[in-house]
Amino acid sequence: MLAAVRIRAHAPLLSRSGQWLGSILAAAAFASGAAWADQEPRLVTPNDATTGALLLKSSTPGKYIEAPSLLTDVQIDISGPIARTRVTQRFENTTDGWIEGVYVFPLPDESAVDTLRMQIGDRFIEGMIEERQKAKAIYEQAKSEGRKTALLEQERPNLFTNSIANIGPGETIIVQIEYQETVRLTDDQFSLRFPMVVGPRYNPAPQILTASLGDDGWAVVDPVPDRTRVSPPVLNPDLGSTNPLTLNVSLNAGFPVGKLDSTYHPMDVDWSGTGNANLTLSAGSVPANRDFELTWTPKASKAPSAALFRETVDGEPYYLLMVTPPVAAQSAPPPREITFIIDTSGSMGGESIRQARESLAMAVQRLSPGDRFNLIEFNSVTHALFDHPVDATPANLARATNWVERLEATGGTEMLPALREALADHGNADGRLRQVIFLTDGAIGNEQQLFETISRNRKDARIFTVGIGSAPNSFFMSRAAELGQGTFTHIGDVDEVAARMGALFTKLESPAITNVAATWPDGSAVEAWPSPLPDVYAGETLVIAAHAAAKDGLVWVSGLNGDQPWKVGLPVKQAAERKGISKLWARKKISSLELDRARADTLPDLVDDQILSVALAHHLVSRLTSLVAVDVTPARPEGALLDSAIVPLNLPAGWDFGKVFGHDGIRSDAPMIPVDALALRKPDPKAMNAPMQVERGVPLPNTGTLSDLKLLAGIILVLMGFMLKLVFRRIRLHAA
Repeated sequence: MLAAVRIRAHAPLLSRSGQWLGSILAAAAFASGAAWADQEPRLVTPNDATTGALLLKSSTPGKYIEAPSLLTDVQIDISGPIARTRVTQRFENTTDGWIEGVYVFPLPDESAVDTLRMQIGDRFIEGMIEERQKAKAIYEQAKSEGRKTALLEQERPNLFTNSIANIGPGETIIVQIEYQETVRLTDDQFSLRFPMVVGPRYNPAPQILTASLGDDGWAVVDPVPDRTRVSPPVLNPDLGSTNPLTLNVSLNAGFPVGKLDSTYHPMDVDWSGTGNANLTLSAGSVPANRDFELTWTPKASKAPSAALFRETVDGEPYYLLMVTPPVAAQSAPPPREITFIIDTSGSMGGESIRQARESLAMAVQRLSPGDRFNLIEFNSVTHALFDHPVDATPANLARATNWVERLEATGGTEMLPALREALADHGNADGRLRQVIFLTDGAIGNEQQLFETISRNRKDARIFTVGIGSAPNSFFMSRAAELGQGTFTHIGDVDEVAARMGALFTKLESPAITNVAATWPDGSAVEAWPSPLPDVYAGETLVIAAHAAAKDGLVWVSGLNGDQPWKVGLPVKQAAERKGISKLWARKKISSLELDRARADTLPDLVDDQILSVALAHHLVSRLTSLVAVDVTPARPEGALLDSAIVPLNLPAGWDFGKVFGHDGIRSDAPMIPVDALALRKPDPKAMNAPMQVERGVPLPNTGTLSDLKLLAGIILVLMGFMLKLVFRRIRLHAA
């Protein structure tokens, strides 16, 4: 741990250098690793272990920590347009020591997470919402006192960490998390997704940059300052799977259902009515390695084009509007300048790159003679097929098709240079509609840096994202599309390419409904989100959450359909009652404020104050708030050691472990922790132990040279020496 240093003399002289010197010291702390707890955890050898638990590597040769096992149960209750989900996580300590379990897991990026319960025996302890730093302090204090405690933190809107401290020998602690979300309606089909696994993320390395900080100096910029929190250990699928999951769905559609389909997981269906069904995984349980998707369509030919729902909380009405505008007036498609970006990094290996190649080949063949286009691929480097967008001639299209067929997945995910190149204005658009089609799994940790780049450089270009693979980073994909005034499409299987790319082409080739606005009855105060309202493309549904005083009259949603006005009115009195709308309103407000922050429309501190206020008032987990639950009675005996380990995750289905981490099992980009290529075997031949690394009170072993971090540390030390020499020379001159 870096000790605090106090310099009493010449403080005014040092103040100008403090900013860059602090940055250098922070980078040095990152390069040298985290501070570790004083007490050593209980370590075992393979022969000491008596169960099939995973073994986590320590820095002591031949010694390991047994990880807690994790079982997850998911219950999804769908009522009309709203879904309420309860996730139950069972952490089992199979050792004879005390353990803290840490689990990084995904949830939908629009989920309003409002409940945390910890079950101890037959007692339930409700979590309380607190400012993030305060919640962390409460958790750490309870942990040190030996009390059972749980902490739920948001790392990204779709990525959360659950920490459970003081799990006793042979004990199971149950933690329940609940959240609210809206179902999606697109092209008359309702759908809901439940993400099961966090894909390994590429985290670009920190950079040492020249900066103007009063005097010429250096600054360290880390695009992923929380990289250790979004990079859990990953199990090599060759060694088996972990984290079994059961899932049940209760569907009350609110109308007769014509078709019901679980896209990626076979389900047993028990119908209790034409619009009601209970669904259970046919396999009973599955490894948590790919997202779950459920779709259903009305028995009638069309879904409702407009609906209004209401919830009253403490006398305050909250509304949810769902409106599907008509297909925009058809006209001759305008000439376009389209740039296709395709991710060819290692995480796209296996099935993902095949899906991406087929999708891109279809997109190229749909180009019109009047269009201009370019293709950009990126992994560790960026490569464009042409120097600038070119005409869609037969020769250029043939060259592009051959180029696509040869694409292979390898290397890191340096997305930023490709995005900058795609958004660059080459000055030859000649009034064409500029569109960017981005095919990727979004497996990166520097989302905020990319959002800021889109906000600064997009100009008039529209960004359409295509999420590829079994577990895409939907937060990045949907927010990038929202900032780029486009849409997000997911392709999870090669069999979906034709249908889902076809739907995307319809959006690309048709004008959107623009100038969308919602008007409430005269005189009624209203706060509606998102704000401003986005354009709406063919088949898409606009969802608006509002806190409005109106109790009568009509709410109008209007826009321009081509050059023709369009509007629809919904009677406020006829709004259907639904629970949870106030939570959805608060979540949409937080999401919109976060987008404002990415656009730099307002000062970050002012935005954060609003986010914190909303999250605390509505009991929601956010970037600035966490849920913490604490038992009142100490459980761990005084003096008993506490081991701590991150629960390992499965590699997403279809991913190639060697492409992500390299054939030696080491990913070159950042602290993503893979399974060691060599599996340890316990005396029981049926029990397999996947040796992993542990993040906790023991140093992580160097499974590779980590040359990039050592080089960074060396550069930092040289710079520190140079800067300190400069500082003290100034001190001597000042004293003279």
